[in-house]
Amino acid sequence: MNTTKSPIVLIAGHWLGAWAWDEVLEHLAAGNAQATALTLPGLDPEDPARTTRTLGEQAAAITDVVTGLGGPVTLVAHSGANFPVSLVLDRHPELIHRMVWVDSGPVGPGSVFLPGFPEEAEDLPLPDFESLGQQASLEGLSEEVLDRFRTRAVPEPGPVLREPLELTNDARRNVPTTLVCCSIPGAQMLELARSGHPMFAETSELTDVEVLDLPTGHWPMWSRPADLAEVIAAAAG
Repeated sequence: MNTTKSPIVLIAGHWLGAWAWDEVLEHLAAGNAQATALTLPGLDPEDPARTTRTLGEQAAAITDVVTGLGGPVTLVAHSGANFPVSLVLDRHPELIHRMVWVDSGPVGPGSVFLPGFPEEAEDLPLPDFESLGQQASLEGLSEEVLDRFRTRAVPEPGPVLREPLELTNDARRNVPTTLVCCSIPGAQMLELARSGHPMFAETSELTDVEVLDLPTGHWPMWSRPADLAEVIAAAAG
C-alpha cells in the first residue's frame, strides 16, 4: 500500500465502537495510511447519557473528527453507520474526498432504521446469533470473534433507531463513492437499486460510483481485515 492522499475515518455499524476496526487499522498503519476509528455517541458503555443519543449528535461527532483532520477525508461507513453518515454527507459534502460504504450504502430522506421500535424501549441489545444470522451473514467469523462481539457489544440507542432522516442537499449524491459488497454481490445490489428497492434506492442516485466485491459475511473487518484495508487504502489514495 502506498501512502494515502486523504486521511481515513472508520465508523462501524450497530453495537460497535472504534475497537471493531483494530485489525484493519493495523494493516492500514503498515501501509503508512493515516486512519482514525470513531466510537459514535451512544456506543460508549461509560457514557451516562448513552441511551438518549441522537443521529444529530452522532453526525456532529463525525463532523468534529473530520474537520479536526484538516481536510477532505475518506469516510468509511459499515452497516447501520449509514444513517449518521448520510446526515454528514448531506450537511458537509465538501468535507468528504471519497465515501466508502462497507456492506452498506446511502440512505434516502425520511428513512427510519427500525420503524415501530417502541418509544418506551431505551435501546436495542445485540440479538442472539441465530436471530442475527437470519438478518445478516455471519460467514467467516470464528467462535473467538463471535465471543468478542458478544462481550464488547453495546446496545444501540433507541432514538437512533426511531428518528426519520432529514436530508435536503442533493450534493451528497455527487461525492465519489466506493461500494464494498460483501454479503450481497455488487451486481445483485445494483439490480435491486435500479428496481427501486427501498433499501438501495438512494444508491441509484449516485453520480460517481465504483462497485467492488469482497465476498464474505457482513463483518469483513473481522473476516477479511487485510483485504478490506487494501480496498480502503486504494480508495483513499
